[in-house]
Amino acid sequence: MIPEEYSAGLMSQSFWFIEFKKIIKLISGGKTDDEIKTICIDENLFGAAKEYRAKRMCGYILSRAKKLDQTMIDLFLNSDLNTQKIINLIAILKGDRLFFEFMFEVYREKVILGIPYIEDADLKVFFSNKEAQHEEIEIWKDTTKRKLRCTYINYLTDANLITVIDKQKTITPPILDIALERYLEATGENAIIKAITGVN
Repeated sequence: MIPEEYSAGLMSQSFWFIEFKKIIKLISGGKTDDEIKTICIDENLFGAAKEYRAKRMCGYILSRAKKLDQTMIDLFLNSDLNTQKIINLIAILKGDRLFFEFMFEVYREKVILGIPYIEDADLKVFFSNKEAQHEEIEIWKDTTKRKLRCTYINYLTDANLITVIDKQKTITPPILDIALERYLEATGENAIIKAITGVN
């Protein structure tokens, strides 16, 4: 389920794929939330410069991992690198309405129309439209919206959904692993399939 509320929380986060993988392995190994938090801090699992940063990262990533059920965790652990990155992206999408809408309304539409690039202007238009439709987004600071635009592009780059060369952002929609696609279909997550792959 995608949240109903809009949030700017992603601007404080990164794709954190390696860190996400570590947390998933701890969950799969039967560790409780409290045990995972202790490991993150005591062993500095993420190599954070400060303890408060380790705590924040652990909180964010643990919350992200909680978006996956046991089937998805098993899929993650038994998948190739590209599919694991897609599952991380799915967990992010499941926790953020605005990012999901960007994927569904902008990325997907580009793929459907056969437009090979995402431009900075596309992100600006998307945010302008959302500002006009939703007062809670309109009152966000310009710096917040700018950070979110950068975050979205970074996530897509890290998930291999776009390739950036000389500032040109080329769309590279994935072919989903068949087991992942079937699972998403079976659990009613067709909108996520469409958002990521661009299918109509």
